[in-house]
Amino acid sequence: MRKLLPLLFIVGAIATAQAQETTAVRQACGSEVRTLCAGIMPGGGRIKQCMIEKFDKLSDGCRSAIKDAKAQQGGK
Repeated sequence: MRKLLPLLFIVGAIATAQAQETTAVRQACGSEVRTLCAGIMPGGGRIKQCMIEKFDKLSDGCRSAIKDAKAQQGGK
């Protein structure tokens, strides 16, 4: 059990960081998603694909939030 606690802490910290990144992107890009990807049904990565296709139309703040989140995830 002692060895498991640090692992659980790390997993929890990673999950928290990912949730914060997602929140930051949603705050920065929410209105643009609703405008640029209005007809796209969520799920299966469709919104993400729409954002990739419309990347050049996104605001600087939205692009920056996406780049920061991607960097935090190790560039995935």
